[in-house]
Amino acid sequence: MQQPESPTSTHGSEGNPGAWRNLIADYQHPDLLRSSWQLANSIIPYLLLWYGAYRLLEVSWWATLAISVPASGFLIRIFVISHDCGHGSFFRSTRANAFWGSVTSALPFLPYHAWRHYHAIHHSHSGDLDHRGVGDIATLTIDEYLASSRWSRLSYRLYRNPLVMFGLGPLFTFLVAYRFWRRGSDRRVRMSVIRTNIALALVTLALGSLIGWKALLMVQLPIMYLAGALGIWLFYVQHQFEGVYWEREARWNYVEQALHGSSYYDLPRVLHWITGNIGFHHVHHLGARIPNYQLQKCHRELALFRDVRPMSLWSSLRCLRFRLWDEKRQRLIGFRELNELRAAGQTAS
Repeated sequence: MQQPESPTSTHGSEGNPGAWRNLIADYQHPDLLRSSWQLANSIIPYLLLWYGAYRLLEVSWWATLAISVPASGFLIRIFVISHDCGHGSFFRSTRANAFWGSVTSALPFLPYHAWRHYHAIHHSHSGDLDHRGVGDIATLTIDEYLASSRWSRLSYRLYRNPLVMFGLGPLFTFLVAYRFWRRGSDRRVRMSVIRTNIALALVTLALGSLIGWKALLMVQLPIMYLAGALGIWLFYVQHQFEGVYWEREARWNYVEQALHGSSYYDLPRVLHWITGNIGFHHVHHLGARIPNYQLQKCHRELALFRDVRPMSLWSSLRCLRFRLWDEKRQRLIGFRELNELRAAGQTAS
């Protein structure tokens, strides 16, 4: 199976292709104490908040909803640990990464080995226009969209609509989509999905019998929805922002897609902590073996990242208008701008 670390080839990068590897090498070593502490300060608070949300049902469901907000934040933090384990960056031990990766991915209802496989493909082809569709937000070029059938255009518009993506998307993705594997998946991926489904079914049956099905749904669904919406938003803005790098395979450059095809989401300090520094996504895509707690330090200390333009929480909201890739102008555009280009006869690439 393809491993989710940086590819050995830079697909045509110029200069010394190994120079950037030497620069980030010192940051790629997991620290057992820091990783263990991060497990503890992520999983334990999440479980306590989950239990608190259940107990607060006796008071008011609104109180349960209120505590679901921080609980969903810790669930995102747990997912980042699973993500690091998948890259082999959280522990030195392969077995420890596999074990804790499976545990931490089960909490957000994800099959560890399946997700790890799809995410590896994403890292190998992020920003490559000739290799889209696995582990990414589906993005069409202008020509592809205009050549589509009316039904395909409608489906794409619905998929890219924020109300659908962040409204229906979270629960569908984490509760439904990941209960199945992609066509052509190998045995390990299929077994990962099957084992996760069985484990989730057993835990759900046990909890439903213990606390009641209504209580289980009233606690779990809000947490899953909020965490899923935040997770999709983070993944969206990581590769759908103004000035993002996309290129055809023949000209695709690994370093360029990391530095300019992956965002530097400059969040408030507390949000960097709760999201496991995933806002330093440009650093992560350059060196996927860097543990999340080393990403900020790597960004701060290496001159390599000084020209990477940050995106603030406020400015990131502008990313919602993007829908299509304009190959001629090398930028993302919205449907309104597409209509303006078509009216002016400027849609041909």
